[in-house]
Amino acid sequence: MLVSASLASGWIAVVDDDVSLREAISSLLRAHSLHARTFGSAEAFLPALVTGMPSCVIFDMHMPGRTGLELLQHLRANGFQIPAIIITAGANPRLREHCEAAGASAFLTKPLDTDLLLSAIEQATSSARESI
Repeated sequence: MLVSASLASGWIAVVDDDVSLREAISSLLRAHSLHARTFGSAEAFLPALVTGMPSCVIFDMHMPGRTGLELLQHLRANGFQIPAIIITAGANPRLREHCEAAGASAFLTKPLDTDLLLSAIEQATSSARESI
């Protein structure tokens, strides 16, 4: 995967209550020269926005506290247009529609296809750069 300069200089937030998945995604991103910061919940992630915006956020749909969709809706309602990729164990078409309507850049199912995830990150961040 070719990493754009602006993406390589930023960071990607990985928000998932499953520590093994968080670490696996973080390791994948590091292997592609991308910087990841991991969070175990939406509540742990939100305060990090004070210190700077991630280039992209990847979060699980089903977490304790706020769900991925609720987190996405919260971000959009508060003016954050961070590219967001939602991952889930269930391929529910209606849920996908709700997430896309809320502004998700991608909706991926587990088990994650790493090439698809990397492609979704590149596409989401490229689209965000083009809209600036």
